[in-house]
Amino acid sequence: MAECPPESPSSPSPSSPMTIDGSDRDSALASSEWLSRREVLERRSRRVKQLARLYRHHYWALMEDLKAKHREYYWTYGKSPFKEDEAAPPANGTDGYGENGRLGFGSGGGNGDDIGRCQVANCKAKAMALTEFCHAHILSDPHQKLYKGCTYVIKSMQSGPLLCCKPVLRTTVPSLCPTHFQKNEKCLIRDLRKAGLNVSSLSNLAPKLHVIVAEYVCQIQTRRRAIRKASVAKVEPK
Repeated sequence: MAECPPESPSSPSPSSPMTIDGSDRDSALASSEWLSRREVLERRSRRVKQLARLYRHHYWALMEDLKAKHREYYWTYGKSPFKEDEAAPPANGTDGYGENGRLGFGSGGGNGDDIGRCQVANCKAKAMALTEFCHAHILSDPHQKLYKGCTYVIKSMQSGPLLCCKPVLRTTVPSLCPTHFQKNEKCLIRDLRKAGLNVSSLSNLAPKLHVIVAEYVCQIQTRRRAIRKASVAKVEPK
């Protein structure tokens, strides 16, 4: 395999945060017309390993940033043991929280209450970040895209089924809140036990092959008996 050598790298600027590993070797081979297979593979391997190190470094840097933001969010909206009076806003007109204040992680109301409340009437719960509604009323926000309502049917009415509609994440499958998910799981386990499959938890449900084969055989025999009865009923006596 042959590959054209890379162009001579230009001298990095003083503010350049990194240099390519083995750039001195690449510059020595820059005047070569062709590169051997070994030289190409060594150069690619060297650059891939450096890129992997950079990705790992950025990943852990982002993880540390995420931990810091999570601690700030948890303290403000989670289990804060007390609530202090909000400091007076600075003279430059900012809300005292910088970027977090603009994103909803801090309040700049100046009314002594640094925790935003849900906008639903008679609801005193804390509003979630980046929205004006609490978790129980997050579906009232027309702009949110993260939650959907629980689809468990509480009651059947003439106008249609009455659903639970508690907020659950859109990625939740099935679309049930924790309470109705457990209830649905218990009903399924009860039905499986009635069918002869003794299970204690659906998470450990792994039916054996002979159980599946026996169920298929039972269904086939039931279908054949139904066909035989239908054919006998069609036969008219002479």
